[in-house]
Amino acid sequence: MVFEHLALNVKNIRDIKDWYVSNVGLKVVSEQTEAPFMTFLEDSSGRVILELYHRPDEEITNFKAKHPLTFHMAFVSKNAEKDKIRLLDKGASFVEEIKKADGSHLVMLRDPWGMPLQLCHRAKPF
Repeated sequence: MVFEHLALNVKNIRDIKDWYVSNVGLKVVSEQTEAPFMTFLEDSSGRVILELYHRPDEEITNFKAKHPLTFHMAFVSKNAEKDKIRLLDKGASFVEEIKKADGSHLVMLRDPWGMPLQLCHRAKPF
């Protein structure tokens, strides 16, 4: 099997979608204009990775109340320091960063809605 996507029930689909498209480089590949507003986003490799939808009758995770290791989205970064500064300027908030002995640099942020977002500059990419 091949991974297709991860789905998240969120409140502000349009704002979240716009932020990830503008700041993380995701691209909308399918977008429903009526409830539940299913929106599929792909990364720069051309793989669909994320579905956002809004179902108010189901639980919407309060990411701000959860530790980032409970759930986070991780993205490859060629320069985690530069991307950290850029995303902080666009409304993200800083959580922590780790600089490993092998030269890897991992940065944990939260997007403007509190969803954990990790930047991964690995010395040896997966």
